[in-house]
Amino acid sequence: MREAEIERETRETKIRIKIKLEGEGKSEIKSGIGFFDHMLKEFTSHGRFDLKVECNGDKEVDGHHSVEDIGIALGAAIKKALGDKYGIKRYGTFYIPMDEALAFVTLDISGRGYLVYEGGEMSERIGEYETELTEEFLRAMANNAGLTLHVKVIYGKNSHHKTEAIFKALGHAMRIAVERDPRMKEIPSTKGVI
Repeated sequence: MREAEIERETRETKIRIKIKLEGEGKSEIKSGIGFFDHMLKEFTSHGRFDLKVECNGDKEVDGHHSVEDIGIALGAAIKKALGDKYGIKRYGTFYIPMDEALAFVTLDISGRGYLVYEGGEMSERIGEYETELTEEFLRAMANNAGLTLHVKVIYGKNSHHKTEAIFKALGHAMRIAVERDPRMKEIPSTKGVI
């Protein structure tokens, strides 16, 4: 079973994350930010991971430190759970329609963190969640997991729908990329290492 647990503590946040890549889509998410909890549950459910997130952050300031640091810890947990990446498919791509919105995510477990993000226009907030934090979360996760990650909202009007489509597509794309390919008898790189 590929799983990992990460604890991260700073002056701004105290985070504990546990992920199992071969899961059932079960989640226990306590970030302290309701809409973000909902998005992480969607990521988990659609990725079929088991994910536990506990965060005690300085939300009296705003949600930035909590969301970004959860991205850092989740990326580190994914990287640790993948180990040497032997036999994985490595690449994953998925489109998700959410009512009038359509989002696209494609990623490469390349060992090189990089994010291209085109979220389009969003309302400033969804509940207490600042929508600009989606990009911060994705960048932190990509950098710490070693993902080349491209995310685009192709169209849509409702910020909730657009953001939810991103997280669902991310779950599906990640699920495809981390899956083991029975024909792959090596690390999926001509270099022999990722």
